[in-house]
Amino acid sequence: MPFGYASPEQIMRDKADYARKGIARGRSVVVLQYEDGILFVAPNPSRALHKISEIYDRIGFAAVGRYNEFEELRLGGIRYADINGYTYDRSDVTGRGLANLYASNLGRIFTESIKSLEVEVVVAEVGDTPDGDAIYRLTFDGSVFDEHGFAAMGGQAEAVATRLKEHYREGMPLAEALGVALTALTEPGGERPPVAQLEVAVLDRTREHRKFQRLTGPRLERLLSQGTATPPPAADSAPAEPGETPPPTAPDGDMDDGSSPL
Repeated sequence: MPFGYASPEQIMRDKADYARKGIARGRSVVVLQYEDGILFVAPNPSRALHKISEIYDRIGFAAVGRYNEFEELRLGGIRYADINGYTYDRSDVTGRGLANLYASNLGRIFTESIKSLEVEVVVAEVGDTPDGDAIYRLTFDGSVFDEHGFAAMGGQAEAVATRLKEHYREGMPLAEALGVALTALTEPGGERPPVAQLEVAVLDRTREHRKFQRLTGPRLERLLSQGTATPPPAADSAPAEPGETPPPTAPDGDMDDGSSPL
């Protein structure tokens, strides 16, 4: 046996452990269905780097891990969608096709490259009815999971998914779905991220043409105040007056250069 030899099984295990550790440092993301479409929610202190984005008319993208790596995947997905939509028909661009493209690329990189990508991705497509909605979660090795109702990914994905199961129900209005997502993303007894550190978007089937829309400012604050699945306020904070939103706090100092997991 040559000096320095490592079996293929050991190499794959090392790559997988490396990727999991990188992803675990990123904040969790929640994607879930509500009555009019699909909701994306992510704590994100950066105003320059997005974890949630639009890919095509009915398709959204969310990711955790190393920003510069999942941004390359996002841009590749946009190019794929634009070329296929222009060459054939816009209806030929589907979430399943994008998920298959990402799975192929992630699997190839994981197998052939020295370093695997430290990313986990969700591709979501909104249909004309709730039965037509699709949520695909992809891991660093190219595995694809067809999720039903909701998906969670990131450092605390298992704990977040457990809390989602406890509170999620089909056909929730948007405000309630947002409350459920934030409850799942918040540790028991912990404080929710301030509005300034939340990235929220929807794929709204009731909108014409492009379904993707970011929720910010007064509309997001109004939805947060309407949410029914809200955790109790922390003991050391004074309750807000009716109709008043707590002031946002400053970001927690995360780097915005794409070198740290988001």
